[in-house]
This record gives sequence, C-alpha cells and structure tokens, in this order.
Amino acid sequence: MNANLAEAARTVVITGAGGGVGRATARAFAARGDRVALLARGEKGLAGAAADVRAAGGTALTVSVDVSDTRAVEEAADRVERELGPIDVWVNNAFVGVFAPFTEIHPDEFRRVTEVTYLGYANGTRAALRRMVPRDHGTVVQVGSALAYRGIPLQSAYCGAQHAIQGWNESVRCELLHAGSKVRTTMVQLPAVNTPQFDWVLSRMPGRARPVPPVYQPEVAARAVVHAADHPGRREYRVGARTALTLLANALAPALLDRYLAHTGYRAQQEPWNGAGEGAAPHSDEPAPSNLWAPVDGPLGQDFGAHGRFDAEARDLYADTVLLRHPAVLATAAAGAAAGIAAGAGAVLRRRGGGVWQAAARAPGRFVRRRTPTRRRPARPIRPI
Repeated sequence: MNANLAEAARTVVITGAGGGVGRATARAFAARGDRVALLARGEKGLAGAAADVRAAGGTALTVSVDVSDTRAVEEAADRVERELGPIDVWVNNAFVGVFAPFTEIHPDEFRRVTEVTYLGYANGTRAALRRMVPRDHGTVVQVGSALAYRGIPLQSAYCGAQHAIQGWNESVRCELLHAGSKVRTTMVQLPAVNTPQFDWVLSRMPGRARPVPPVYQPEVAARAVVHAADHPGRREYRVGARTALTLLANALAPALLDRYLAHTGYRAQQEPWNGAGEGAAPHSDEPAPSNLWAPVDGPLGQDFGAHGRFDAEARDLYADTVLLRHPAVLATAAAGAAAGIAAGAGAVLRRRGGGVWQAAARAPGRFVRRRTPTRRRPARPIRPI
C-alpha cells in the first residue's frame, strides 16, 4: 500500500460481510487501503473475509454480531471506533429470507426476516448516525434491490422488508437535508446476484432456489457500493439495465407486470434438484439447513465465499457499472428496453393454451405443466339482411 492510499484510508463498516455481496464489497474497499470492520454472525465466513481484506491491502477487524440486536450493534460500533478510528462509511447489507408462498411462511419466520433485514438496517444506521452527525461527516450506504419497488412471488417477507427500507431511508435522508448535515445516506438497488444465499436460504419450494436471470457477479455490486460511498449526493443508484427496466415497467404498467410475474415468477426462481447426494431435494417438512436462525458458516460449517453456484451464467460487465454513473445513459437504455418487456409480458398473457410452470402439489421435487383454460368469445350471430 503506497503512502497516498494510507493517508486517504477510511474506516468502513460492512454488515453481512461473511459472504456474497458483503464479502466482495469488503475486498473492494480493502483494495483502496481502507480499514474494514467486518460484521456478521458466522465464524468461518468472517475469518475468510478478514484474510481477503488483508490480502487486498486493507486492515481487517471481525465482529460477530446479529444486526437485529440493537445493543449488540451499538457495542460493535463502539469497538470499531476504539480499534480502527472514527467511522467514515457504514454499509448495511445483512439480510435473511424465506422462499415460500406467504401462506406457508410461519409468523415467527416472517418476523425474523423483518427484524434482520429491515430493523437490522435501522439499527446499523442509528449506530452510524449517532457517531457521524456530531462530527458532521460520514456516509451510510443501504444495499437494496429492485425488490424495494417491485414485489415478486415467493419472497413476500424479503420484498416487504426491502419496501420498508426504501421508504424509511427516504425519511432519514430528508431529515439530514433539513438539518443541513453533511452526513449522507444513499441506496444501491441491485439486480440478481450470484451469491451463496440461494444455497442457505430457508425454502419450502420443491425446486432449488435460484436468482431470476440475468445474474451478475458480486463484484459488480461491490463496485457500485464503493462508487455510492464516494458519491453519496445521489439518493439512489440502480445497477444494471434490467433493474432500471423493471422499475420503469412497474411504474408504467404495474398490473401487467403483476400478471407477467404470476405466470413466470415461480419458474424463474427455481430449478430442478440434481438427484441424490449433495443438492438432493429435502423432504417437504424437513427443509435443508438455512441461515434464518443461525449462521451456516459457524464452527462446524464452511466458508462459502462471495460467489454462489452460478458462475457459468453470471455477468461481470463493466458497462453495467458505467450505466449507474450516467443517469441519462441508463434512462435511455431502460426506456429503449421497456417496450421489450411489455411486449414479452403481453405475449405470455396472450398465448393460447399456454401453461403455468408450477410445483406439483402431490409430488414434491417435481414440476408439472398446468394447462390454463382460455376463454373464447362466443360467435356473433349472423343477422338476416
């Protein structure tokens, strides 16, 4: 690390830093020589993330914490400032989820997703602002999703939390602007990302959980988060043309998008299990281990790293990162593609004799093609001349 980098080094806190986007973001900040505090629950993931940070040229501090615990987050922030110095950037990224229809999500599971994903962001932001506002310096980055604006089937708890984060973050931003504070909060809305979450999320679906294509590598998300931390004047960054396209389509034709997702959303988020052994389908009432209540990278677990199992299809395109830096270019690309998604949705809905790809109710792990009846207009009678 050269002297200029060392002099400009910042103290950065990242929640959910043990894997996925948080892990890639930690490496990106470390490559700039920053001091990176890694907050997460799991031991193996935190250890791996710390090794990554040091290898990239940064200083690492690991703190085991559940972000839903307000007091624990405050104590973590105190420790970070004692050991690394005043916090310059706080990145909220930790979340959990459940893949299942809303009626199959237990009330305690729904509450847990809300407490970690939504209240965890509030806890982190509160801890950051208590330290940043008196100094009149600092940035909070909320790592969000296109699902902050557009709900999709099978992820009602996570979509609800993301919608809450988006609205709450707007309120906080307005309050900081009203106070004339130099502290800023911004949000980065991500597309589908190739992370390990799809192997540890609690799922009650017969198929194996997967992201909706197109899928991006976590390094794309990491570059966006670092850019947002450097340029927090913009209220929001949307990564990838598909994210902007989805939000535009939702603003212009939400009812059409409802019907389109009702037809395609189940299939797009599942893939068949690959048979016996690792990756075999769990019994319907015995879901595979998940990280909802406890980390899967604990003492007896493993380090999952930043990438999931979708490397073969995931994109790592610089162009998608460039788009978020130039709103006019992104708006043009999204507007040009909006007609495409509208036409595609219309084609799906107009298809005669088409089917809905869904789970077979009596055969867990298998998928069937259900024929949807098409209503035909009665023939108009021929009137005599």
